[in-house]
Amino acid sequence: MNRPKKQAYYHLMMLPGMIFLIIFNFIPMAGIVMAFQNFSPVKGILESKWVGFDNFRFIFSLPDSRQIFVNTIIISLGKILLAILIPVCFSLLLNEIKVKFFKRTVQTIVYMPHFLSWVVFAAVVQSIFSYDGPVNVLLTAIGMEPVMFLGSNQWFRTLMVTTDSWKEFGYGSIIYLAALTGIDPGLYEAASIDGASRWKRLLYITLPGIMPIILIMLTMALPNILNAGFDQIFNLYNPLVYESGDILDTYVYRVGMLKRQYSLGTAVGLIKSVVGMILILAANKLVTTFSDRRMF
Repeated sequence: MNRPKKQAYYHLMMLPGMIFLIIFNFIPMAGIVMAFQNFSPVKGILESKWVGFDNFRFIFSLPDSRQIFVNTIIISLGKILLAILIPVCFSLLLNEIKVKFFKRTVQTIVYMPHFLSWVVFAAVVQSIFSYDGPVNVLLTAIGMEPVMFLGSNQWFRTLMVTTDSWKEFGYGSIIYLAALTGIDPGLYEAASIDGASRWKRLLYITLPGIMPIILIMLTMALPNILNAGFDQIFNLYNPLVYESGDILDTYVYRVGMLKRQYSLGTAVGLIKSVVGMILILAANKLVTTFSDRRMF
């Protein structure tokens, strides 16, 4: 069998996924034109009035637009940084455990939250951080005043970042654990013979060995800088914390869906997509400049 025919089987295996991608990702992109229209469901895309960039000008003229962008970027950056830092640290610590049963048990426990939807996990967070929840009971026990975490603009962003990391860091560590297994054990043996301490082996062998993977994961995360996690925020925020917790996605939901301003919602989505594309291209360029890896 020649090479093209042999590869045809692999292309056939990819075909269902490609069809799914075309139907649900590429064809709906035609709806982008709504961002430049005063879209009316009755008239449809073809007959709705064309307004050019009016929707974009309106978005940036809103009094709350600056705060919404600030909230989105702060929460997103916090999540991106912790999504890299904590899984890497956890992977390094877990890799040092030699007792397989204990290691697998810890892995299973920390992976489990990832498989819970935010509808379920938000209920857990609300119970733990409620005014009469265990966290405030502990604060009261040590002589501190209880805090309304989910109703405080001072604490809401911090809570969103930390609870997201709590939910995802175990699952996010899988790729770093896989990268650690790819490091040549002979390097550690040679370093030990030369008298290198465990800290120096970590600093000069382990971290450089997984650094390309860290850079790639950071590159893949950067396009989400304007995606602070709709499902988490939507299930945990309330009008008391709109000032610090209202993000682009929740704003689009309230304006685009509840108020039926579809063109405005589409314009915000297009802004997110363009910014994400620019960031991923820039990040890919930086990765290829400072390492021998690239995404595309």
